[in-house]
Amino acid sequence: MSGTTQKKSENFELTSSWTDAEGFGTSRRSDVSAESGEIISAKEKGVQRQLKPRHVSMIALGGTIGTGLFIGIADPLQSAGPVGSLIAYLFMASLAYSVTQSLGEMATFIPVTSSFTVFTRRFLSPALGAANGYLYCFSWCITYALELSVVGQIIEFWTDAVPNAAWIIIFWIPLTLANFFPVSYYGEFQFWIALVKVVAIVGFIIYCLCMVCGAGVTGPVGFRYWRNPGPWGFGIVAKGTGEARFLGWVSSLINAAFTYQGTELVGITAGESSNPRKTVPKAINKVFMRIMLFYIGSLFFIGLLVPYNDEKLTSSASYVASSPFIIAIENSGTKVLPHIFNAVVLITIISAANSNVYVSSRVLLGLANEGLAPRFLKRINRHGIPDFCVGICALFGFLGYLSVSNGGATAFDWLLNITAVAGFFAWLFISLCHIRFIQALKHQGISRDDLPFKAKLMPWGAYYGAFFILLIIVIQGFTAFTNGFSVSDFFTSYVSVILFIVLWIGFQCYFRGRIIHKIEDVDIDSDRRDIDAEVWVDDEPTSAWGRFWAWMA
Repeated sequence: MSGTTQKKSENFELTSSWTDAEGFGTSRRSDVSAESGEIISAKEKGVQRQLKPRHVSMIALGGTIGTGLFIGIADPLQSAGPVGSLIAYLFMASLAYSVTQSLGEMATFIPVTSSFTVFTRRFLSPALGAANGYLYCFSWCITYALELSVVGQIIEFWTDAVPNAAWIIIFWIPLTLANFFPVSYYGEFQFWIALVKVVAIVGFIIYCLCMVCGAGVTGPVGFRYWRNPGPWGFGIVAKGTGEARFLGWVSSLINAAFTYQGTELVGITAGESSNPRKTVPKAINKVFMRIMLFYIGSLFFIGLLVPYNDEKLTSSASYVASSPFIIAIENSGTKVLPHIFNAVVLITIISAANSNVYVSSRVLLGLANEGLAPRFLKRINRHGIPDFCVGICALFGFLGYLSVSNGGATAFDWLLNITAVAGFFAWLFISLCHIRFIQALKHQGISRDDLPFKAKLMPWGAYYGAFFILLIIVIQGFTAFTNGFSVSDFFTSYVSVILFIVLWIGFQCYFRGRIIHKIEDVDIDSDRRDIDAEVWVDDEPTSAWGRFWAWMA
């Protein structure tokens, strides 16, 4: 890692019992030298704290609002209906709230890059930290390939003159190069792109309100489709029965869980946030409230304007043809808006792809900093960018070509299933780490009232989140058992669970340490003392416009 050589002190170091081998490092960074009292600044540790509060909140918001909202809610609407899907999304919102509150308390106290994967290593064990980190990193690398493969399908809404394979490389080059610029550039780009999405969704909600009240060609819609065809969807398996509708609701619950993934991205940016003690809590609260407004508000109005038996929900005409947003606009008779919204979806994909490289590279850097990845990955260039990590993660984008090849589509689908459940493991370990974090604070005699940010409804909220997230991981492949046991469906649904177990056992054998740290060995000191010593000067807005902009951003 570039920067000043860091002094070490046994008085401030916590080390585990496993030893260095084959390029993996084990030493703990000491934040304060007992000999000289020298403070090692965040800048000396490599990455640079250049992300402003508006950047952090919009990065997480932009990473969450994507195809899962614009296109993915078609299946829940069809299987669970407008009311069933709304209940499912509200329930998952409660889990997202629990997870973000847990993450906010820990990431504010110890604001490091790739915070929750680092916490898993420090609060639970190196093996769990490595398994969680590599699975999460790999999932975002594969998601990058997915986004690149989808770009061409979005453009097919207008033209199919250029083959999808060409669009992959056309967008791979600028998106990859963008991640080699200073992080402030990335934050600014993501901010304005996310702002476009926010404006589009707010505009869509206002538009839907007008259509519901009678501005469209269909006249006043009101709750017409809640009465006929009804509030509950077809269900799945034996459609139309009570059991099928319940299974349809469970299916929509799992789909909602996939959609909310990305709310944890605030934790990835903690190590590059300016004044993280103020930035992270603000971002945590803003992101959750906005996601609630955009997801629940959009889903409510879509349920009013699009009946769950609309044939276009299963359309194969193009990738976006089945989007409930597009269907709602087309049903109201507005001709030009579908093209505008398709452009918004395209911008969303580009923004998400840019985030994929950023997130995966920072997770890989976090693994290297914790001694869980080869040392060369700790290299930071003079702009504060982990260039080796960015380059390695960006190369996974070429896996998008599997989706357009004759023999690779099946393999690509298997890879995508890994990405789906990896986010659940991240949420699970955030909750488990927070439980352990609270226990460590109590063991060291630190009151949670003295923390810079105290999470609400804890520790019971963390137990609530851990229980239901684990339950979702277990049941998310239930369709493999509905019509007799399907081996292929089972492995497709649980390949990520199997991969995690293999990674965990492999790393546990490698490190040969305890399965879980003793409570006295839980490290809550590293990387926080330098933040305690920093003095941050915030220029609070004084004008009415400045205060409004700060509230909006």
